Amino acid sequence: MDSPSISRITVLGVPVDILPEDRIDDLVSTLGDGRNHQIVLLSLWDLMRARRSGDYRSMVAGASLVIPISLSIVKGARFLKKPEPVRYMPFEFVVKLLSALERKNKSVYLLGASRATLQKAEANIKSTFPGLRVVGRYAGHYPKQIEASIVEAVRKATPTLLLVGAGVPGRERWIPRNLPRFNAGLYLWCSDLFEVFAERRGKPSRELFRRGLEWIPYTAQRPWRVYRACIYLWYKVLLLVARLRGE
Repeated sequence: MDSPSISRITVLGVPVDILPEDRIDDLVSTLGDGRNHQIVLLSLWDLMRARRSGDYRSMVAGASLVIPISLSIVKGARFLKKPEPVRYMPFEFVVKLLSALERKNKSVYLLGASRATLQKAEANIKSTFPGLRVVGRYAGHYPKQIEASIVEAVRKATPTLLLVGAGVPGRERWIPRNLPRFNAGLYLWCSDLFEVFAERRGKPSRELFRRGLEWIPYTAQRPWRVYRACIYLWYKVLLLVARLRGE
């Protein structure tokens, strides 16, 4: 995203942006350039995917803003002696973004999750951000044949921000696949965002997040993800190699 307050580095060849908290309003100010801007919330797992997966790598490289959400990415940048990016908890980043949009009387469209969850999330968003216009919503897990109609509905609603959650085909890849059909604005995918807004799923404590241990509750729910420890070890090896090479 072209802004003097946002700078970009790379960690193992993957782009990561440095966005100070007091500059989130700048995201809204860039919307006058008439382009679409995808925001990616990048975990360590996502960074490693972006190194090896062609389409995912292209999505991250083409995103206007790549926000790190894993402490390991920040530590990796530090180890490589690069400027340290600001790390955000996903839900809190979205809250800050919605607050910035509300201050400028902008709008949002909600897409994803179950119908009941989305309705509850919409109600909570409206009560929390009364000055933010919700210009439309549609639940996920919809039949494939109506996707074109959903995309057209979003296009006509011209939201400043399209928030996409679980239940859309292709998950985060849904956005770049449909981006050329949309009007200028911000586009962001977050898997469990609406569930958190609807108070049907908790978010990790700030202390766990600060210490980089936010993965513990999720691993308890999905124990098969413990294999990701191997990915973390491989990441450390790659960082060491990159530092020795001066990358």
